[in-house]
Amino acid sequence: MWQSVAPLGTVSDRIAQQILNLIASEEIKPGDRLPSERDLAALLGVSRPSVREAVKTLEAQGRLHVRHGQGVFVASPQSQRDLRAALARQEVTLGELFAMREVLEVPAAAWAATAHRDGRLDAASAALDELNSASSIDPPDFSLLQGLDAAFHMRIVEAADNRFLRQTLGVLQEMLATSMETTLLVPGRLAKSRAEHEHILDALKRGDSTAARTAARRHIRSAQAAARLRLEAERREAGEVAG
Repeated sequence: MWQSVAPLGTVSDRIAQQILNLIASEEIKPGDRLPSERDLAALLGVSRPSVREAVKTLEAQGRLHVRHGQGVFVASPQSQRDLRAALARQEVTLGELFAMREVLEVPAAAWAATAHRDGRLDAASAALDELNSASSIDPPDFSLLQGLDAAFHMRIVEAADNRFLRQTLGVLQEMLATSMETTLLVPGRLAKSRAEHEHILDALKRGDSTAARTAARRHIRSAQAAARLRLEAERREAGEVAG
C-alpha cells in the first residue's frame, strides 16, 4: 500500500499526506504501528530525515503517537473529537486559540519577510501552489486541504528561521487541526482564504515585513470570523434537532 513519493513539493509534506490518506482509507487504523523509519524510507523512496520530519509534523497534529523504544503508532482520534466538542461548547476557547495563533504567526510573517534570502520562501510558495491546486478540485477533499493549509503556514514559520517558534507553532497546529475543518466548510471561505494566502506570500516575496504582518493578521481574523459563523450554525442546527 506504500508508494514512492514523487519528487515534487516538500517531500516531508507528501510523506505526511500519504500517511493521512492511508488513515482516512482505514488501510492503517488507530493503534497500528508504522514500519520502522528505515523501512518506511525504503518503501517510499525517500530519505530517513524526510520521514522523521513527516512523523514529527503528524505527531504535533495528534495523528501519530511516538512510543520510544516501541515505534510510531496511529493515534486515536478521541482527542480530536474531545477538542472539537470543547470548541463547540466554549466560544471563548476559540477566541483564545486564534489570539494565540495571531501572537505567533504575525511576527513569524514579518521575520520571514526580512529573512527571505537563500530561497527560504521556495517551500512556502510550493506549499501554496499545492494547496491552490487541491482547492480547485470539486468536490473539495477537506481532510487534504486541512493538511495543506497547515503546511503552508508551517513553511512560513520555517522561513522565519526561529526554531523555538517553529516548535511552539507545532503545538498550536495540533489544536488548529479541528478548527481548520470548521473554517473551510463555510461557504465562500476557500476562495477568500486563497486570496488572503496570496497576499501574505506576495508581501513575503517583496520583503515587506509591515505588509506581511498586516496580511497575516487579516487572514487569521478572517478565519476566526468564519469559524465562529460555522459554530453558530452548528448550534442552531443542534437546537432545531433538540426542539
